[in-house]
Amino acid sequence: MYCGNCFRDNALVGALRQQGHAALMVPLYLPMTLDEADQSAGTPIFYSGINVYLDQKLPGFKHAPAFVRQWLASPRLLRWAAGRAAKTRAADVGALTLSMLRGESGRQAIELQELTHWLQHHVKPDVVCLSNVLLAGLIRSLKQSLACPVTAMLQGEDAFLDSLPTAQREAAWKLLTERVAEADLLVAPSHYFGQLMQRRLQLDPNRVKVVPNGINLEGFQPATTAPPVPTIGFFARMCPEKGLADVVAAFIELKQTNSVPGLRLRIGGGCGPNDEPFVLQMQNRLREAGCLNEVDFLKNPSRTEKIAFLQSLSVFSTPARYGEAFGLYLVEAWACGLPVVQPAVAAYPELIAASGGGLLYQPTHPHALAEALEKLLLDVPLARRLATQGRAAAAQKFSAAAMATALVKVWQEIKP
Repeated sequence: MYCGNCFRDNALVGALRQQGHAALMVPLYLPMTLDEADQSAGTPIFYSGINVYLDQKLPGFKHAPAFVRQWLASPRLLRWAAGRAAKTRAADVGALTLSMLRGESGRQAIELQELTHWLQHHVKPDVVCLSNVLLAGLIRSLKQSLACPVTAMLQGEDAFLDSLPTAQREAAWKLLTERVAEADLLVAPSHYFGQLMQRRLQLDPNRVKVVPNGINLEGFQPATTAPPVPTIGFFARMCPEKGLADVVAAFIELKQTNSVPGLRLRIGGGCGPNDEPFVLQMQNRLREAGCLNEVDFLKNPSRTEKIAFLQSLSVFSTPARYGEAFGLYLVEAWACGLPVVQPAVAAYPELIAASGGGLLYQPTHPHALAEALEKLLLDVPLARRLATQGRAAAAQKFSAAAMATALVKVWQEIKP
């Protein structure tokens, strides 16, 4: 599957290297699925997904010979296994989550030992940055073995943890609160999410810094010509949580009123085995409304296809229903010169205020999304002004280069 955090991490390491820093990217669990050059190329995969699973399910597996563990960590084997798996559901991995948070005392302790041993002999970092705080179980061992500060990103972990079964959920939050206290610094992509996690993890506000996520802007350009007909676009994982059903409902409403003649809808993004039933449900809904012929679906596109998809739109909306910590899809839309329409929840008001690149609506109002989309589709000068502001913000505030510069400054300010 495509992972927004992986995209961000890969863009960050690429930007750090372009700025002259020696940055090492260490992949965990599976080979990375990216739509640009893999910055982790040549680095071994640690915490092999198969080994981690077997460590959890088979207590005696920790005694497996090294050559067996190495074979199970083969990138080719991991790609084969990942290609036959559906997206992990939090409800299925509660025990594994708790074990990973226990770090050196968890069932995957041997994986942690292999990682720290390799790092000790291959790199002497000035700082370690964990991609997300679900990796907080690594902090203690990394600090002891590498004798350097360890920081972690806050990137929407609350949604995953809150979906765990009740007993495991409470235990996970408690354990994470204990483990994350050992980090030297935490970095959030938005003030909204930083403040939320301060409360939930009982963090000192001075230990949380805000650095907006960024993307590699290469190739992202506005279309040279407007689309032949007004077109609404959605781009994210094709699932209920990202608000696809809301976009479909708003599109059907606009088609029924015919306030925007010729209107089309384009839906793009990740679509795995678990997502297919929901996509089929949306297609049936569109068919029943007589609108399916005016809708395109683009599943699991390449980077080039994604950019072309965005360039084919008039307005963009991915109204995620959960508390989105950031939303890289907005930056991609702005980079392609699109105005956006988002609900006035989570990090969206902050991002719209910082960019000036779109409109907000109240999700409690049943027709609010359709009305906001209609406004931008009919008021072309307004749409162009918001699109111009959004594109400028993508270049100045939300690029990978800006993210890297800000993070280096934050890391340099860590007190020993």
